[in-house]
Amino acid sequence: MRLARRHDLSAVVALTADAYAPYTPIFGGPPIPVTEDYTPRIERGEVWLLEEGSELAGLIVLERHPDHAMIFSVAAAPAFQGKKLGIKLLNFADQQARSWGVPEVRLYTNSRMERNIALYSAFGYRETGRRANPYRPGWTVVDMAKPVGKAT
Repeated sequence: MRLARRHDLSAVVALTADAYAPYTPIFGGPPIPVTEDYTPRIERGEVWLLEEGSELAGLIVLERHPDHAMIFSVAAAPAFQGKKLGIKLLNFADQQARSWGVPEVRLYTNSRMERNIALYSAFGYRETGRRANPYRPGWTVVDMAKPVGKAT
């Protein structure tokens, strides 16, 4: 794992678009991470890259808050999906949260991403609520949280 740098921007954008592409027809539009401007996130040190050999295999966007870490996006390149990279990335989020001294990792996802919700639940996240997406009418956000260090 390494922090993304400015020269990684195009790779971050491309991997994110590729990883979330299957959801665009389901949602009727691109998921929020696909439309995100990653330049400020890279500058703030929120984008971490997982490389396998010389290839970018996945990434996680992790925000530091005073009382929690917030996962904005977890994405695996299509060629690397199904190889448990999501688990590596979620473990990394736990490690970072622990190093920051915060007690909890939070995330939110679209209610239609049922497979992802099941994965997060199996990893120890619990649903904390559902709400209308303020930026996308008709979309429902599922909020989830996990105490740092909870066994998976």
